[in-house]
Amino acid sequence: MKNNLGKNYVVPYRRFGRTEINMPILSLGGMRFQQSWSDIPGKDIHKTNQEKLENILKLSMQLGLHHIETARHYGTSEMQLGWAFQSIPDSKRIIQTKVPPMEDPKKFEAELEISFERLKSKKINLLSIHGLNLPEHFEQTIRPNGCLDVLKRWRKKGLIEHIGFSTHGPTDLIIDVINTNQFDYVNLHWYFIYQDNIRAINAANKLDLGVFIISPTDKGGHLHSPSSKLISLCNPIHPIVFNDLFCLNNNMVHTISIGTSNLIDFDFHIQAVKNLHQSKSYIPSITKKLNNEAIKILGKSWMTTWHQGLPAWHNTPGNINIPLLLWLYNLSEAWDMTNYARARYSLLGNGGHWFPGENADCLDLSISEVDLRQCLVNSPWIDSIPGILRKLKERCGGSSAQRLSSK
Repeated sequence: MKNNLGKNYVVPYRRFGRTEINMPILSLGGMRFQQSWSDIPGKDIHKTNQEKLENILKLSMQLGLHHIETARHYGTSEMQLGWAFQSIPDSKRIIQTKVPPMEDPKKFEAELEISFERLKSKKINLLSIHGLNLPEHFEQTIRPNGCLDVLKRWRKKGLIEHIGFSTHGPTDLIIDVINTNQFDYVNLHWYFIYQDNIRAINAANKLDLGVFIISPTDKGGHLHSPSSKLISLCNPIHPIVFNDLFCLNNNMVHTISIGTSNLIDFDFHIQAVKNLHQSKSYIPSITKKLNNEAIKILGKSWMTTWHQGLPAWHNTPGNINIPLLLWLYNLSEAWDMTNYARARYSLLGNGGHWFPGENADCLDLSISEVDLRQCLVNSPWIDSIPGILRKLKERCGGSSAQRLSSK
């Protein structure tokens, strides 16, 4: 498949915090172009899939996207990238992989060894603790002789350059991890539809950590398949371009991940960085249109107070994740992002600590409205929320999904 990119275009770079790495503002995420999400044998990798991966890698180099980010549990990603790195050398390549924290640091170290073996690399530039999502992950990482000490030992040997962490966790936990001042960078979620982690970005900036935004296109709203309404509201640019500009307009953000599965997937992201100098011509007007539409559909009172007084999911009957569900309801109602809402809704209860809490399928079955109202006494919308959850359940419920990687 052909793309529409100029052969001589190279993306801009930013200093990646205290690492001092000159980082391209777009990073090639290795989560989407591997053949399998399972650890299948190398002999089962199809030649056509490996060729596709190598073509993506070649184009990324041409565009200046020398930062390649993957993970131990992205199926065959590390193995296939390791093969590609051997056949496609790049003196500017920045390799990042991620290994999840573990109770047993010896098992963690064994996983680390597998990553090095598969990537066929003598040194990894950026090594992340993958999925610091819960307090116990924090403890497994930070405690004496824990996972962080393993990485420090490898760094002392010259095998690792910089240590960071990735997270889907709550903002307060992310800030606690950042404030240990033990990490050089952080991978986190932050984009137009989800801006809660701005406090974590500010904390990272104070300590000069590199900031990498995870999955702005997919987790940022399934922007690869936007609703016609969202396309209209973002006119004259595509929702992917708007969201990229929104993220990169914040100079505390150093790079954003682009998850490509085909060459054409680069196009909107390159269009965004080519227009970064005009971001102030687009962001305020599109933001205003989006916010005005949300107020028009849902009301100003709701949009300014819906989140107040809501219990955490673990303090809710049936562990229903009410804050997240109401957020999905807002996206679905205001901007017709129902496909995204349905996908996220179905992950609740099936995504472990990556997507904590439960959806509303249990409402009116094992959990009654009386049960629910008892935990909503501090919400100004106690009388409205049960009905909203029923509406969301009818729209999005009845199916389940598994996270792509269960690690």
